[in-house]
Amino acid sequence: MSRVGKSPITVPSGVNVTIEPSLVTVEGAKGKLSQATLPGVTVSQADNVVTIARDNDEPVNRARHGLTRALINNMVVGVISGFSKKLVVTGVGFRVALAGQDLKMQLGFSHEVVYRLPQGIQATVEQNTITISGIDKQQVGQVAAEIRALKKPEPYKGKGITYEGERIIRKSGKSGKEK
Repeated sequence: MSRVGKSPITVPSGVNVTIEPSLVTVEGAKGKLSQATLPGVTVSQADNVVTIARDNDEPVNRARHGLTRALINNMVVGVISGFSKKLVVTGVGFRVALAGQDLKMQLGFSHEVVYRLPQGIQATVEQNTITISGIDKQQVGQVAAEIRALKKPEPYKGKGITYEGERIIRKSGKSGKEK
């Protein structure tokens, strides 16, 4: 049995979980999220506990078992507290500003890069740190990855956009000396 899939999900007060044959909907203080259920996996609710069971032990169903549990748990956590990721912009002349739903960035190109935030995602900018937040964990991660891809960190000077706490392995350059 899947170690992730077999653990039940405790639904806190203030969160409403609705289970239909092919859809699970979680509604809480921060919003509402829905997820389609996968074939071979059954979702059930008793009192304030959601359990996930699989039909058989085929490898595909074992994988779906843990995946379904993780997705539903992320929805419950998302509608209670939400998710966030921090990005750090490093480089001389690199700047970030928030204008409504647009992130306007100077990233060393000849032009300004504008990234439009999708619906359901909020961003805050403090100095050169961007905080992306929202209730959908997958969407928050995708937006952060798209922003990071605009100017990936380079290994010689470390300029670019990195996740907070990400370690960039630096190269010494042509001379071979450590600087």
